[in-house]
Amino acid sequence: MVVLSQPIVDNLAQFKTCKPAPDIFSGIPVVDLSDPNAKARVVEACREFGFFKLINHGVSMELFNLLEAEAVKFFKLPQQEKEKSGPPNPFGYGNKRIGPNGDVGWVEYLLFSTTNSHNPNPIFPGIPQTLWCLVNEYVSAVRNMGCEVLEMIADELQMGAKDALSRLIRDENSDSCFRLNHYPPCPELQALSGRNLIGFGEHTDPQIISVLRSNNTSGLQICLKDGSWVSVPSDHTSFYINVGDSLQVMSNGRFRSVKHRVLADSLKSRVSMIYFGGPGLSEKIRPLSSVMEDGEESLYKEFTWSEYKKSAYKSRLGDNRLSLFEKSAAQ
Repeated sequence: MVVLSQPIVDNLAQFKTCKPAPDIFSGIPVVDLSDPNAKARVVEACREFGFFKLINHGVSMELFNLLEAEAVKFFKLPQQEKEKSGPPNPFGYGNKRIGPNGDVGWVEYLLFSTTNSHNPNPIFPGIPQTLWCLVNEYVSAVRNMGCEVLEMIADELQMGAKDALSRLIRDENSDSCFRLNHYPPCPELQALSGRNLIGFGEHTDPQIISVLRSNNTSGLQICLKDGSWVSVPSDHTSFYINVGDSLQVMSNGRFRSVKHRVLADSLKSRVSMIYFGGPGLSEKIRPLSSVMEDGEESLYKEFTWSEYKKSAYKSRLGDNRLSLFEKSAAQ
Protein backbone atom coordinates (compact mmCIF):
# COMPACT_ATOMS: atom_id res chain seq x y z
CA MET A 1 0.00 0.00 0.00
CA VAL A 2 1.33 3.43 -1.01
CA VAL A 3 1.16 6.04 1.76
CA LEU A 4 1.03 9.66 0.61
CA SER A 5 2.70 12.47 2.50
CA GLN A 6 0.38 15.15 3.88
CA PRO A 7 1.52 17.85 1.39
CA ILE A 8 0.68 15.53 -1.52
CA VAL A 9 -2.70 14.67 0.03
CA ASP A 10 -3.46 18.37 0.51
CA ASN A 11 -2.43 19.12 -3.07
CA LEU A 12 -4.67 16.43 -4.58
CA ALA A 13 -7.61 17.36 -2.35
CA GLN A 14 -8.40 20.41 -4.49
CA PHE A 15 -9.08 18.22 -7.53
CA LYS A 16 -12.23 16.24 -8.27
CA THR A 17 -12.11 12.49 -8.66
CA CYS A 18 -14.48 9.97 -10.22
CA LYS A 19 -15.08 6.24 -10.28
CA PRO A 20 -12.61 4.02 -12.17
CA ALA A 21 -12.63 4.56 -15.91
CA PRO A 22 -14.70 2.00 -17.83
CA ASP A 23 -13.18 -0.10 -20.56
CA ILE A 24 -12.51 1.60 -23.89
CA PHE A 25 -15.82 2.07 -25.72
CA SER A 26 -15.93 0.41 -29.14
CA GLY A 27 -19.11 2.13 -30.33
CA ILE A 28 -17.67 5.53 -31.27
CA PRO A 29 -18.81 6.28 -34.86
CA VAL A 30 -15.97 6.34 -37.39
CA VAL A 31 -16.37 8.49 -40.50
CA ASP A 32 -14.05 8.08 -43.48
CA LEU A 33 -13.88 11.47 -45.16
CA SER A 34 -13.24 9.75 -48.51
CA ASP A 35 -16.37 7.59 -48.19
CA PRO A 36 -19.15 8.50 -50.68
CA ASN A 37 -21.61 8.04 -47.80
CA ALA A 38 -19.65 10.26 -45.42
CA LYS A 39 -22.33 12.99 -45.31
CA ALA A 40 -25.02 10.65 -44.04
CA ARG A 41 -22.64 9.08 -41.53
CA VAL A 42 -21.62 12.50 -40.17
CA VAL A 43 -25.24 13.55 -39.65
CA GLU A 44 -26.15 10.23 -38.03
CA ALA A 45 -23.21 10.51 -35.63
CA CYS A 46 -24.12 14.11 -34.75
CA ARG A 47 -27.68 13.03 -33.96
CA GLU A 48 -26.79 9.98 -31.87
CA PHE A 49 -23.57 10.99 -30.13
CA GLY A 50 -22.65 14.57 -31.00
CA PHE A 51 -19.21 13.08 -31.52
CA PHE A 52 -17.31 10.96 -34.03
CA LYS A 53 -13.87 9.90 -35.17
CA LEU A 54 -12.66 11.20 -38.53
CA ILE A 55 -10.19 9.23 -40.64
CA ASN A 56 -8.63 9.83 -44.08
CA HIS A 57 -8.88 13.54 -43.29
CA GLY A 58 -5.97 14.68 -45.44
CA VAL A 59 -4.12 16.64 -42.72
CA SER A 60 -0.38 15.96 -42.69
CA MET A 61 0.94 13.60 -40.01
CA GLU A 62 4.22 15.50 -40.18
CA LEU A 63 2.36 18.65 -39.11
CA PHE A 64 0.79 16.69 -36.23
CA ASN A 65 4.17 15.49 -35.06
CA LEU A 66 5.97 18.82 -35.39
CA LEU A 67 3.34 20.73 -33.45
CA GLU A 68 3.15 18.08 -30.74
CA ALA A 69 6.94 18.09 -30.37
CA GLU A 70 7.01 21.89 -29.99
CA ALA A 71 4.16 21.79 -27.49
CA VAL A 72 5.94 19.14 -25.41
CA LYS A 73 9.11 21.23 -25.52
CA PHE A 74 7.22 24.24 -24.16
CA PHE A 75 5.48 22.29 -21.38
CA LYS A 76 8.85 20.86 -20.28
CA LEU A 77 10.20 24.35 -19.59
CA PRO A 78 10.74 25.39 -15.96
CA GLN A 79 7.50 26.61 -14.40
CA GLN A 80 8.87 30.13 -14.05
CA GLU A 81 9.55 30.29 -17.79
CA LYS A 82 6.08 29.03 -18.74
CA GLU A 83 4.39 31.51 -16.47
CA LYS A 84 5.88 34.37 -18.50
CA SER A 85 3.13 33.52 -21.00
CA GLY A 86 0.37 33.85 -18.39
CA PRO A 87 -1.83 34.22 -16.52
CA PRO A 88 -4.55 33.61 -19.13
CA ASN A 89 -6.94 36.50 -19.72
CA PRO A 90 -8.42 34.39 -21.26
CA PHE A 91 -5.56 33.72 -23.72
CA GLY A 92 -2.10 32.61 -22.67
CA TYR A 93 -0.63 29.99 -20.35
CA GLY A 94 -2.74 28.51 -17.57
CA ASN A 95 -1.98 25.91 -14.92
CA LYS A 96 -4.57 23.98 -12.87
CA ARG A 97 -7.15 26.81 -12.89
CA ILE A 98 -9.75 26.52 -15.67
CA GLY A 99 -11.60 29.77 -16.26
CA PRO A 100 -12.34 32.51 -13.72
CA ASN A 101 -15.02 30.81 -11.63
CA GLY A 102 -13.21 28.33 -9.43
CA ASP A 103 -12.86 25.27 -11.68
CA VAL A 104 -9.56 23.38 -11.42
CA GLY A 105 -8.07 20.36 -13.16
CA TRP A 106 -4.86 18.35 -13.46
CA VAL A 107 -3.89 20.25 -16.60
CA GLU A 108 -1.74 23.03 -17.97
CA TYR A 109 -2.52 24.70 -21.26
CA LEU A 110 -1.93 27.37 -23.87
CA LEU A 111 -4.98 29.12 -25.30
CA PHE A 112 -4.64 31.08 -28.55
CA SER A 113 -7.03 33.47 -30.23
CA THR A 114 -7.54 32.78 -33.94
CA THR A 115 -9.96 35.66 -34.50
CA ASN A 116 -7.93 38.16 -36.51
CA SER A 117 -7.94 36.86 -40.07
CA HIS A 118 -7.75 33.40 -38.48
CA ASN A 119 -4.11 33.92 -37.53
CA PRO A 120 -3.08 33.17 -33.95
CA ASN A 121 -2.29 36.57 -32.48
CA PRO A 122 0.86 36.84 -30.33
CA ILE A 123 -0.76 38.76 -27.48
CA PHE A 124 1.37 37.12 -24.79
CA PRO A 125 5.17 36.74 -24.54
CA GLY A 126 7.33 33.70 -24.03
CA ILE A 127 6.06 31.60 -26.94
CA PRO A 128 8.80 30.45 -29.34
CA GLN A 129 8.36 31.66 -32.93
CA THR A 130 8.50 28.07 -34.18
CA LEU A 131 5.47 27.18 -32.05
CA TRP A 132 3.55 30.24 -33.26
CA CYS A 133 4.21 29.32 -36.89
CA LEU A 134 3.18 25.69 -36.42
CA VAL A 135 -0.01 26.68 -34.60
CA ASN A 136 -0.85 29.03 -37.46
CA GLU A 137 -0.29 26.31 -40.08
CA TYR A 138 -2.16 23.67 -38.08
CA VAL A 139 -5.17 25.92 -37.42
CA SER A 140 -5.44 26.73 -41.12
CA ALA A 141 -5.46 23.04 -42.09
CA VAL A 142 -7.87 21.99 -39.35
CA ARG A 143 -10.26 24.89 -40.02
CA ASN A 144 -10.48 23.86 -43.67
CA MET A 145 -11.21 20.27 -42.68
CA GLY A 146 -13.82 21.42 -40.14
CA CYS A 147 -15.48 23.52 -42.83
CA GLU A 148 -15.62 20.47 -45.09
CA VAL A 149 -17.47 18.58 -42.33
CA LEU A 150 -19.89 21.50 -41.82
CA GLU A 151 -20.55 21.65 -45.57
CA MET A 152 -21.37 17.95 -45.56
CA ILE A 153 -23.89 18.62 -42.78
CA ALA A 154 -25.44 21.54 -44.67
CA ASP A 155 -25.71 19.44 -47.83
CA GLU A 156 -27.19 16.40 -46.10
CA LEU A 157 -29.74 18.49 -44.19
CA GLN A 158 -30.59 20.43 -47.37
CA MET A 159 -29.89 23.82 -45.87
CA GLY A 160 -29.82 25.40 -49.31
CA ALA A 161 -26.46 27.14 -49.22
CA LYS A 162 -23.55 24.73 -48.90
CA ASP A 163 -21.72 27.25 -46.72
CA ALA A 164 -24.67 27.91 -44.39
CA LEU A 165 -22.53 26.74 -41.46
CA SER A 166 -18.95 26.88 -42.72
CA ARG A 167 -19.15 30.57 -43.62
CA LEU A 168 -19.49 31.33 -39.91
CA ILE A 169 -15.98 30.08 -39.15
CA ARG A 170 -14.42 31.08 -42.48
CA ASP A 171 -15.43 34.68 -41.89
CA GLU A 172 -12.52 36.94 -40.92
CA ASN A 173 -14.49 37.99 -37.81
CA SER A 174 -15.00 34.39 -36.68
CA ASP A 175 -14.44 34.19 -32.92
CA SER A 176 -12.51 30.94 -32.93
CA CYS A 177 -9.70 29.75 -30.69
CA PHE A 178 -7.11 27.00 -30.37
CA ARG A 179 -6.00 25.18 -27.24
CA LEU A 180 -2.98 23.01 -26.40
CA ASN A 181 -3.57 20.92 -23.27
CA HIS A 182 -0.96 19.00 -21.30
CA TYR A 183 -2.07 16.52 -18.63
CA PRO A 184 1.07 15.55 -16.66
CA PRO A 185 1.36 12.04 -15.25
CA CYS A 186 0.26 11.73 -11.62
CA PRO A 187 1.96 8.72 -9.97
CA GLU A 188 0.07 9.44 -6.74
CA LEU A 189 -3.09 8.27 -8.50
CA GLN A 190 -2.20 4.69 -7.60
CA ALA A 191 -2.94 5.52 -3.96
CA LEU A 192 -6.33 7.16 -4.50
CA SER A 193 -8.24 4.03 -3.56
CA GLY A 194 -9.11 3.18 -7.13
CA ARG A 195 -10.45 6.65 -7.95
CA ASN A 196 -9.51 8.63 -11.07
CA LEU A 197 -8.25 12.21 -10.96
CA ILE A 198 -10.13 14.67 -13.17
CA GLY A 199 -7.79 16.40 -15.62
CA PHE A 200 -10.51 18.55 -17.20
CA GLY A 201 -14.02 18.45 -15.73
CA GLU A 202 -17.22 17.57 -17.56
CA HIS A 203 -18.53 20.26 -19.92
CA THR A 204 -19.86 20.96 -23.37
CA ASP A 205 -18.17 23.27 -25.87
CA PRO A 206 -20.12 26.49 -26.57
CA GLN A 207 -18.93 26.98 -30.16
CA ILE A 208 -20.26 25.42 -33.40
CA ILE A 209 -17.73 22.63 -33.79
CA SER A 210 -14.59 21.41 -32.01
CA VAL A 211 -11.82 19.45 -33.71
CA LEU A 212 -9.66 17.40 -31.34
CA ARG A 213 -6.46 15.48 -31.81
CA SER A 214 -4.28 13.96 -29.07
CA ASN A 215 -1.25 11.76 -28.56
CA ASN A 216 -1.72 8.06 -27.83
CA THR A 217 -2.45 8.49 -24.11
CA SER A 218 -6.10 7.83 -23.37
CA GLY A 219 -8.20 9.81 -20.90
CA LEU A 220 -10.99 11.40 -22.92
CA GLN A 221 -14.52 10.33 -21.98
CA ILE A 222 -17.90 11.28 -23.41
CA CYS A 223 -21.35 11.06 -21.84
CA LEU A 224 -23.91 8.96 -23.71
CA LYS A 225 -27.62 9.72 -23.97
CA ASP A 226 -28.36 7.45 -21.01
CA GLY A 227 -25.98 9.45 -18.80
CA SER A 228 -23.22 6.82 -18.68
CA TRP A 229 -19.59 7.78 -19.25
CA VAL A 230 -17.46 5.86 -21.75
CA SER A 231 -13.75 6.04 -22.54
CA VAL A 232 -12.74 7.10 -26.05
CA PRO A 233 -9.92 5.09 -27.69
CA SER A 234 -6.83 7.19 -28.32
CA ASP A 235 -5.59 7.47 -31.90
CA HIS A 236 -2.96 10.09 -32.69
CA THR A 237 -3.51 9.72 -36.45
CA SER A 238 -7.19 10.71 -36.41
CA PHE A 239 -9.41 13.59 -35.36
CA TYR A 240 -12.43 13.57 -33.10
CA ILE A 241 -15.25 16.00 -33.90
CA ASN A 242 -17.51 17.47 -31.19
CA VAL A 243 -20.87 19.12 -31.80
CA GLY A 244 -20.93 22.40 -29.87
CA ASP A 245 -23.82 24.19 -28.14
CA SER A 246 -24.29 26.60 -31.05
CA LEU A 247 -24.75 23.78 -33.55
CA GLN A 248 -27.23 22.10 -31.21
CA VAL A 249 -29.28 25.32 -31.28
CA MET A 250 -29.00 25.79 -35.05
CA SER A 251 -30.20 22.22 -35.59
CA ASN A 252 -33.07 22.87 -33.13
CA GLY A 253 -31.88 20.04 -30.93
CA ARG A 254 -31.43 17.45 -33.68
CA PHE A 255 -27.71 17.34 -32.91
CA ARG A 256 -26.49 17.05 -29.34
CA SER A 257 -23.65 19.03 -27.86
CA VAL A 258 -21.67 16.22 -26.27
CA LYS A 259 -20.67 16.42 -22.62
CA HIS A 260 -17.07 15.28 -22.18
CA ARG A 261 -14.21 15.23 -19.68
CA VAL A 262 -10.58 14.10 -19.41
CA LEU A 263 -9.04 11.86 -16.72
CA ALA A 264 -5.40 12.04 -15.69
CA ASP A 265 -3.05 9.09 -16.13
CA SER A 266 -0.71 7.83 -13.43
CA LEU A 267 2.26 7.13 -15.69
CA LYS A 268 1.88 8.85 -19.06
CA SER A 269 1.33 12.47 -20.05
CA ARG A 270 -1.47 13.36 -22.44
CA VAL A 271 -1.14 16.15 -24.99
CA SER A 272 -4.18 17.31 -26.91
CA MET A 273 -4.86 20.09 -29.39
CA ILE A 274 -8.34 21.45 -30.01
CA TYR A 275 -9.65 23.92 -32.56
CA PHE A 276 -12.91 25.57 -31.49
CA GLY A 277 -14.79 26.98 -34.49
CA GLY A 278 -17.02 29.84 -33.40
CA PRO A 279 -19.07 32.50 -35.22
CA GLY A 280 -18.51 36.25 -35.18
CA LEU A 281 -19.49 38.08 -31.99
CA SER A 282 -22.49 39.79 -33.61
CA GLU A 283 -23.73 36.63 -35.36
CA LYS A 284 -27.28 35.66 -34.36
CA ILE A 285 -27.64 32.06 -33.22
CA ARG A 286 -31.08 30.50 -33.67
CA PRO A 287 -32.66 27.34 -35.07
CA LEU A 288 -32.36 27.41 -38.85
CA SER A 289 -35.71 27.38 -40.66
CA SER A 290 -34.16 25.25 -43.40
CA VAL A 291 -33.79 22.28 -41.03
CA MET A 292 -37.17 22.64 -39.31
CA GLU A 293 -40.36 20.97 -40.45
CA ASP A 294 -43.59 22.86 -41.12
CA GLY A 295 -45.16 23.87 -37.83
CA GLU A 296 -42.10 22.86 -35.79
CA GLU A 297 -41.56 25.09 -32.76
CA SER A 298 -38.18 26.61 -31.98
CA LEU A 299 -36.70 25.14 -28.81
CA TYR A 300 -34.40 28.10 -28.22
CA LYS A 301 -34.51 31.87 -28.00
CA GLU A 302 -32.43 33.82 -30.49
CA PHE A 303 -29.17 35.20 -29.12
CA THR A 304 -25.91 36.59 -30.44
CA TRP A 305 -22.68 34.69 -30.03
CA SER A 306 -21.41 37.58 -27.89
CA GLU A 307 -24.37 37.16 -25.50
CA TYR A 308 -23.86 33.43 -25.22
CA LYS A 309 -20.11 33.73 -24.81
CA LYS A 310 -20.49 36.24 -21.96
CA SER A 311 -23.04 33.97 -20.28
CA ALA A 312 -20.77 30.93 -20.69
CA TYR A 313 -17.77 32.68 -19.13
CA LYS A 314 -19.87 33.57 -16.07
CA SER A 315 -20.79 29.91 -15.51
CA ARG A 316 -19.00 26.97 -13.94
CA LEU A 317 -17.53 24.34 -16.24
CA GLY A 318 -20.25 21.72 -15.72
CA ASP A 319 -23.26 24.06 -15.86
CA ASN A 320 -25.95 23.57 -18.49
CA ARG A 321 -25.29 26.85 -20.26
CA LEU A 322 -28.03 26.41 -22.84
CA SER A 323 -30.76 26.19 -20.17
CA LEU A 324 -30.86 29.99 -19.96
CA PHE A 325 -31.71 30.18 -23.66
CA GLU A 326 -34.27 27.41 -23.89
CA LYS A 327 -37.90 28.29 -24.47
CA SER A 328 -40.15 27.05 -21.70
CA ALA A 329 -43.09 24.78 -22.46
CA ALA A 330 -45.39 27.68 -21.60
CA GLN A 331 -43.95 29.75 -24.44
